[in-house]
Amino acid sequence: MFIGHFGVGFGAKRIAPRVSLGTLFLAAQFIDLLWPTFLLLGLERARIVPGLMAASPLDFEHYPISHSLLAVFGWALLVALSHFFAKRNGAAAAVLGGLVVSHWLLDALMHRPDLPLAPGSDLFVGLGGWSSMPLTIALEGTIFAIGVWMYGRVTTATDATGRWSFRALVAFLALIQAANLFGSPPPSVDAIAWVGQSQWLIVAWGYWVDGHRRGVGGF
Repeated sequence: MFIGHFGVGFGAKRIAPRVSLGTLFLAAQFIDLLWPTFLLLGLERARIVPGLMAASPLDFEHYPISHSLLAVFGWALLVALSHFFAKRNGAAAAVLGGLVVSHWLLDALMHRPDLPLAPGSDLFVGLGGWSSMPLTIALEGTIFAIGVWMYGRVTTATDATGRWSFRALVAFLALIQAANLFGSPPPSVDAIAWVGQSQWLIVAWGYWVDGHRRGVGGF
């Protein structure tokens, strides 16, 4: 899942209005922000298998540090505690921790049974949503659309930058999703890892957008 995670980040603004969109994106995509680095370091492994699933050619061979359920709970706790100690806002910290866990739950809908429950576990989870292109488009598109709609309902632009940067971000994410689904398979796993690092720019874009918008309710 790609834009579905960002959709959850957009939508979380409704329940954590004082948290920047960039921070919400950071939490919702946290384990996918870690994964490319672990790939480059050789700590986790994947391979490209064209035709493996209708909506993804990636075979996630080994990624217990970033994507096992037990590890995800640990990363969620780290994100939540970091925010709490920085901002002293327990409710917002809980939302951010929940966003980290939401990533694993959404991945479980789409992946083959390759998500480990814990490092070293022989139990794997995955419902295989990526095996159907229409289902992938429907699920990710719906989650993304609802999240964008919710963000647009609870914030308003303070200037032209806030209006157009938001629209451009939505269009860019949709374009990347289309390229992922309908483009050629990536040339190599290293290419995936390096391109994956660019997601940090999307997080920064979220901070930029949110800096030019304010809450409709005055937050």
